[in-house]
Amino acid sequence: MDLFALPPLALLLDLTTQGLLALTDALTPLAGGLAAALAVVAVTLVVRLILIPVGISQARAEQTRARLAPRLRVLQERWRKNPERLQRETMQLYRDENTSPAAGCLPLLAQAPIVGILYAVFLHPTVGGHANTLLTHDLLGVPLGRSLIGALTSGTMDAMTLAVFAGIVVVIAGVAELTRRLLRPATDPSGPAWMTGMVGVLQFTTAVVALFVPLAAALYLTVTTVWTLGQRLLLRRRYPLPA
Repeated sequence: MDLFALPPLALLLDLTTQGLLALTDALTPLAGGLAAALAVVAVTLVVRLILIPVGISQARAEQTRARLAPRLRVLQERWRKNPERLQRETMQLYRDENTSPAAGCLPLLAQAPIVGILYAVFLHPTVGGHANTLLTHDLLGVPLGRSLIGALTSGTMDAMTLAVFAGIVVVIAGVAELTRRLLRPATDPSGPAWMTGMVGVLQFTTAVVALFVPLAAALYLTVTTVWTLGQRLLLRRRYPLPA
């Protein structure tokens, strides 16, 4: 079932699509054929600005996890043979510090409706009973509604489609590698050992996702990835992790 078929969500989807089209029309005299792609980039930047408080909350939570990590390791060593006691002591530590293992998660979930509606615009070929004309606009000749995998399976692959998506994947993967090198994640030692390695791998999953989604969504992912790295670097200075 498509949730965006429900009247309230369908209306929100239609309004968001019309807003992006209006912005495209406004940018057309200045940007010409690049207007729709620039509209996607501009809206993405606005969304990231709105979500700055979420980033701050996550940075604080990451700092707290890193600060508590040595004490969590002590608890794990002391109570490793008593999982129930370990759980109680761990939760008590979080309560004493006026925080929780889920700190930073709720603000992250709060952004889901905003991000979700944008992705819905990029993924729905029809909106409000009519064609989503935003996706018929293009970037360097590649329709915003085309995905790399879709082009491969439908036989519409061409050199420009390959080049545009290759550029997007290179940027996203490059930012992921910089993130891995420059931003050491704060891990919870009470969690499973494989989690640390999984965090590093997940950095690169966005590049894979970009191959399957329409170009408009891939642009959103690219801008978001670059913004997130810059924001996290700035916030790491404000909320540094313990050495």
